[in-house]
Amino acid sequence: MKFGAVPVADALGAVLAHSLAAGKRIPKGTVLGSDHLAALKDAGFQEVTVARLEHGDVDEDTAASKLAQAILAGVEGIRATGAGAGRVNLYAEHCGVMRINAEIVHKINAIDPMITVATVPDYHRVDADGMIATIKIISYAVPKAALEAATAVAKGAASLLRPAFSSATLIETTIGDTPSDKGRRAMAGRVERMGMHLSERVLVPHQEAPLAQAIAAAPGDVIFVLTASATSDVMDVAPEALRGAGGIVERFGMPVDPGNLLFLGRIGEKPVIGLPGCARSPALNGADWVLERVICGLEVSHSDIAAMGVGGLLKEIPIRPMPREKGI
Repeated sequence: MKFGAVPVADALGAVLAHSLAAGKRIPKGTVLGSDHLAALKDAGFQEVTVARLEHGDVDEDTAASKLAQAILAGVEGIRATGAGAGRVNLYAEHCGVMRINAEIVHKINAIDPMITVATVPDYHRVDADGMIATIKIISYAVPKAALEAATAVAKGAASLLRPAFSSATLIETTIGDTPSDKGRRAMAGRVERMGMHLSERVLVPHQEAPLAQAIAAAPGDVIFVLTASATSDVMDVAPEALRGAGGIVERFGMPVDPGNLLFLGRIGEKPVIGLPGCARSPALNGADWVLERVICGLEVSHSDIAAMGVGGLLKEIPIRPMPREKGI
């Protein structure tokens, strides 16, 4: 591609690099025709800055569209917009969790600085019609060889996982008075935005036996346990109740704050998540990262949770009984 100032008379078929006012506005990126040149001459312009494609170049919109097609090959649930000004945006067609293959995205972005792909993070929760990536060709054209190299490695860069469950049960334990429904409302919001519904409220005393019975009888596909007193050990009331119901505890504690006191397990085929107290707030916390993956059918392993520490220092929640600064 050639770029620079040329006489107006020589600009036919070139791409205008900067918007100009010539009677009416001629936007940058316009392929200049004879009518544009006449208007520019009438407005007193002698030179214009243009880009002119050479043999082997692919124009920006075509390049962006071809790269989007390569990324979405075989992918369901993600749609691409039409190209404009060298940009194509990708959107989720339904709620779920994004999987981004960082290695592939890095490869695309390393081929030519003019070919760029920006995405949401891996495991990002997305709503229907949420933008998940933007493809931008920075210049007005790119070499065909560079585009072909990018499209050759693009498959598998992004995918969208749908929720694998349709219902959840929240079990709350009590010590004394019936707790506020604030925690339930926060959790209902979390599951509803993932296309699920929360079953009827379940309240039991903060004791192993009644909690074990409630876990065993829970009708939801996923079980959440929100205790009146925080779980402070893997042998505490809620983990022991899960074991007493015939389930297993796979992990207690996570390197995400707020959210340290989460435990993860299962009973039969049902995932069980012991929620930290911060789940009573709708603000982002470590439990969100786990439950979103679980709801979308991903196995969340010990190493998965251990790897959440980088980036795991989240915004403080105002209702927290022991803020970080006061805990020092």
